[in-house]
Amino acid sequence: MDLEHALGAARATTQSVLVTLRRDGRPQLSNVVHRVGEDGLVRVSTTADRAKLHNVRRTPWASLKVDGESFWSYAVLEGDVTLSEVAADPADAAVEELVGLYRSIAGEHPDWDDYRRSMVADRRVVLRLHPTYAYGAL
Repeated sequence: MDLEHALGAARATTQSVLVTLRRDGRPQLSNVVHRVGEDGLVRVSTTADRAKLHNVRRTPWASLKVDGESFWSYAVLEGDVTLSEVAADPADAAVEELVGLYRSIAGEHPDWDDYRRSMVADRRVVLRLHPTYAYGAL
């Protein structure tokens, strides 16, 4: 499967399974909500205390599986991962990226000031998957 076809499958949904690698090399799977940006990066919001974040800090690689229209239909994107800084101020770059991610998934928030404060309180981070390889059956 080519990368563009897999990215198209990832654009068709926001629900996926993210795979990161534990210290011992075994996979850690997490159900996540994602969005593919116009830049081709897959973004996921997470908190700084999650295992997936610790895993990608140690081994900056991940895999994302999205389901197609049937049980036998799926696409997997693999690639290196970069991270935003941990949200520390309602006006910092991390929070701005989180606002953009929220908008791309859910539209406008009823109270952006509250959302921004929550991102800081939750110590949110944007995980960015840079897909370089894809496989699956769509």
